[in-house]
Amino acid sequence: MRKLALPFMLAVVLSSRVSFAQESQSAPKRPSSFAGTDSPEALREHVPVLPAVRAKYWSIDPALGYGMKDFGNGVYALSDNGWQSAFVVTDAGVIVFDAPASYGKHIPEAVAKVTNKPIKMLVYSHIHKDHIGGSIAFKTTPGLQIVALDTVSDFLKEMNDPNRLIPTETFKTSKTIKLGGKTVELTRHNYHSNEGDLFIYVPEARFLMAVDSVTSGYVPFQDFDLSTNFHEYLKMFDEILAYKFDNFIGGHLTDTGTRKDVEITKEYTNDVYQTVKRIHNGLNERAFDAEIAKTIGPDNEFLIFKALLDKVTRDSVAELEPRWINRLAGADVWLPSHVRAALIYVRWDDKE
Repeated sequence: MRKLALPFMLAVVLSSRVSFAQESQSAPKRPSSFAGTDSPEALREHVPVLPAVRAKYWSIDPALGYGMKDFGNGVYALSDNGWQSAFVVTDAGVIVFDAPASYGKHIPEAVAKVTNKPIKMLVYSHIHKDHIGGSIAFKTTPGLQIVALDTVSDFLKEMNDPNRLIPTETFKTSKTIKLGGKTVELTRHNYHSNEGDLFIYVPEARFLMAVDSVTSGYVPFQDFDLSTNFHEYLKMFDEILAYKFDNFIGGHLTDTGTRKDVEITKEYTNDVYQTVKRIHNGLNERAFDAEIAKTIGPDNEFLIFKALLDKVTRDSVAELEPRWINRLAGADVWLPSHVRAALIYVRWDDKE
């Protein structure tokens, strides 16, 4: 079996020459994740993308830089195999959902390929520039309404980024848009960015867009999609599954999703959380700290505490990786960061 990269925390701990007496054998030193970015040998430690995931890559014409899929009932998805967005065609015009920096400039031409209706609205899912940094392409769109959460608008005004146009219409928690026989339901959630995130739902098309939540076929991105609130992130999956949808867009990578993708990512996230909680809460901290102090003394409390956190991380990754390495792509890439995010929650926010 091909050997997999160990979490970067291991290299740091080993370099400090801390001896863990309760472990019968120390693990071999491997390049850290950071060193791996410069080392071909370290990069080769990671497994290839799963074949089932690779088979679902979109066919992208390099001359266009994006692909498009028709979901029916006026909804179209766009992707460049890195980012995803969508739009809905109504009898009165088009509503666009996000404008990624990577291909946002092509969205008006993509819309023009399927309808001669004008673009009437642009909806922002959240603040991040990789998802809305292409909105500059709509700067000269006549009468365009840009819809976003009020907190998103406040942030963008402060940033004054010319590539992220300022919203013209804001709301606090929820908003229903009715245009040309179509309904778009916007609902605030707080699983990802500090300024809030939107669920974007088109009930007539059974279509749901929840950006930076679930990436079909893959584990979530680093730190559970850079979540600023892991407590809310744990609730997010049931909130998504409460909707009636057939097609789902999570905003990233190589395939759009289904309910099954949401269920699998929920299972993965809960497995990480429960495993970290069990290992952390089952560790005899007093005995561990005393053993570490035999090597480095009792004064360097930060190093002692770091060694404890690293042990929980290392042990959790070692248990989790075999369960997920062949189920979701990228498990060996981001699992250490997921464990770390769950550990922060377990240690400082969770109940016993």
